[in-house]
Amino acid sequence: MKVFVTGGAGYIGSVCVEELLNAGHQVTVFDNLSEGHRQAVDPRAGFVKGELSDGKKLLKTLREFEAEAVMHFAASALVGESMMNPSKYFENNLANGVQLLIAAQEAGVKRFIHSSSCATYGIPERVPLTEEAPQNPINPYGQTKLMFEQILPWYDRIHGIIFANLRYFNASGASEKYGEGHRIETHLIPNVLMVALGKKPNVEVYGNDYQTPDGTCIRDYVHVLDLASAHILALALAKSDSFNIGTGVGTSVQQVIDTARRITGHEITAIIKPRREGDPDTLVATASKAKRVMGWEATFTKIDAIVESAWKWHQQFPNGYPNN
Repeated sequence: MKVFVTGGAGYIGSVCVEELLNAGHQVTVFDNLSEGHRQAVDPRAGFVKGELSDGKKLLKTLREFEAEAVMHFAASALVGESMMNPSKYFENNLANGVQLLIAAQEAGVKRFIHSSSCATYGIPERVPLTEEAPQNPINPYGQTKLMFEQILPWYDRIHGIIFANLRYFNASGASEKYGEGHRIETHLIPNVLMVALGKKPNVEVYGNDYQTPDGTCIRDYVHVLDLASAHILALALAKSDSFNIGTGVGTSVQQVIDTARRITGHEITAIIKPRREGDPDTLVATASKAKRVMGWEATFTKIDAIVESAWKWHQQFPNGYPNN
């Protein structure tokens, strides 16, 4: 299939591009490189630098490529920033997302895979989370993801575009070639590994008084290669649907740090900081629907394998990707 990938120079997008190509698909990446890296784009893929707000360029690229499916990863994704600058999130994640939908519809694309988030659920009433759980986002990032999810059914109903909302839990790990090289790094695992590499003096733990066995937050860490396989399986869906993409296994912040200490062989200093507003004690997925409907399940279910893959990549690229 010819797959048009927005945000394919970013962390998750780059690994999905790699796996799409390995599976025999043709890929064109569309990215403005504001967060992504040109070096993260698999050389087998086509690449176009552009803005999602440029509807004419989007349509021209989609038509020239003869795209059959869109995978949409291009989004602003920092929760804290969304609370400081909500306009950026409503413009980039919502308005620009609609520009992409308009161009895809005009180009005759019939499949649309949306990179969504467990942030659409907000503070869960109970865990593990099913897809039927109430969606009550508590920040503009989660709100924009939910609003875009709510737009997609109309494009299915009116234009016949089959969509999949893939609600990620905590994306983590790396392939051999591509990993997590954010300009502003907020994710736990790379920040822990930066300490092991001597790039940071310590890792900050936001609260150790949660209602969990060791007092630190529990999250569902899903390997980026498993995320990629979910996207590829979603290309074959017979009808539109939404799925949680997680392992169903919870790992605490303290357990991640302990695992990194063991795998890297480095003492990793952790400093306890105040809680962050809106952080739930536990956030874990039920991914049984993805298994039942798509035949997907996580292959990396142990935090050791996830951290080890990230450590190998960060050792190879201790400074991340070169500047574009």
